[in-house]
Amino acid sequence: MTNADGRDGSVDASAPEPSPTVSLQACVPEGLLRSMRLFIERHPHWDQYRLVQAALAGFLVQNGEPSRELTRTYLATLFPTQAEFRGH
Repeated sequence: MTNADGRDGSVDASAPEPSPTVSLQACVPEGLLRSMRLFIERHPHWDQYRLVQAALAGFLVQNGEPSRELTRTYLATLFPTQAEFRGH
């Protein structure tokens, strides 16, 4: 069976459990939104969710938030193919 995103419905027992997520709604200046859209157009392996996660996590890491989980989230958004950043 294939999911809506094109992946098959099989479950990989060795894959780590995904982190819980919540939805956010934010008002951003038009210029920022335009820049986000341009970045995503030029970098098709990025999407709005990955971009916002990387930006938030990067801001918190750079401003001294001492959380291993946060650092892993930041690194996982920058290097999605590196399994060691997705582990718990």
